[in-house]
Amino acid sequence: MGLHRKIKVLVIDDSASVRQALVMVLNASPEIEVMATASDPFVAAQRIQEEVPDVIILDVEMPRMDGITFLRKLMAQRPIPTILCSTLVEDGSDTAIEALEAGAVDLILKPRLGTKQFLLESQTRIWDSVKAAAVSRIATKGAPRRIGVEKKLTADVMMPAPVESRAMTRTTEQIVCIGASTGGTESLREVLMELPLNCPGIVVVQHMPEVFTAAFARRLNQLCQIDVKEAEDGDSVLPGRALIAPGNHHMLLQRSGARYTVAIKDGPLVSRHRPSVDVLFRSAALHSGANAVGIIMTGMGDDGAKGLLEMKRAGARTFAQNEETCVVFGMPKEAIALGGVGSIVPLSAIPASIMSARAKP
Repeated sequence: MGLHRKIKVLVIDDSASVRQALVMVLNASPEIEVMATASDPFVAAQRIQEEVPDVIILDVEMPRMDGITFLRKLMAQRPIPTILCSTLVEDGSDTAIEALEAGAVDLILKPRLGTKQFLLESQTRIWDSVKAAAVSRIATKGAPRRIGVEKKLTADVMMPAPVESRAMTRTTEQIVCIGASTGGTESLREVLMELPLNCPGIVVVQHMPEVFTAAFARRLNQLCQIDVKEAEDGDSVLPGRALIAPGNHHMLLQRSGARYTVAIKDGPLVSRHRPSVDVLFRSAALHSGANAVGIIMTGMGDDGAKGLLEMKRAGARTFAQNEETCVVFGMPKEAIALGGVGSIVPLSAIPASIMSARAKP
């Protein structure tokens, strides 16, 4: 074994074929090993008493106890980073949001047909989820493991790099751009619930699979004073409204006169994500300049770091969530190291940072 031991994973699923596929996918990573599998939560609980895993992959529909109930009991008694892998979110079910509120670190969609082939094709996505979970704040008492970042495409594939001289003069219309990944769903809920109806228009990229974002936006819309919706191509960015980028599509900020809208586009993975925070932030640097505020929150990897630096160079005010309140201090850490962050703030101070966009400097 090398300097850093492998991430131990416990797979809980009542389907033998799914367990077999997940074992094959996970053990193919040099950094991950399946510690054990279990057919239901009761078998899993016995296995955890013998050896505690670093990460759990959990199904929802299982005999004797459903996955959400088990997750709540687990988080109340012995918190272990848990990834939900279920078919129940195939149509955008609110089960996904319920799982996140119960403490799930991430979500993986499991289709009802062709599950084994889908899991094999989703190998990189599953590896990334496990690695992010393993370094999440709930996962470690000491220093987190170092997980390498693979080479990836940048926002250059979606649009040209901004030119500093193009930074716009400040106007009364302000735009807030937020990027988040692992741990961001609950952090965003905390932030958006604190905002009043007169807050600036907000555009958000949260790394989530395609079917989750609509349910996520609906849930936030029920909880928040402001209007929250999954963004559609051409939607206006308005005060008192937050637009969530749809999963599997990039979201770009555009401007026509005094009016801001969003464009929803296909395209390659950027910084290994679609939607990508870098794509959103670069579009804000190009089209909003000093009229924007950029905020990077909890998440694994470095998506958004370069884009936030571009926003800062274009005159935008930029903020990063601090390490103490991040589930995973990856994206903010990279943005800080690159020099794109003007202020580092705790999660509780982000709503005030957003409202500060209403005041001219």
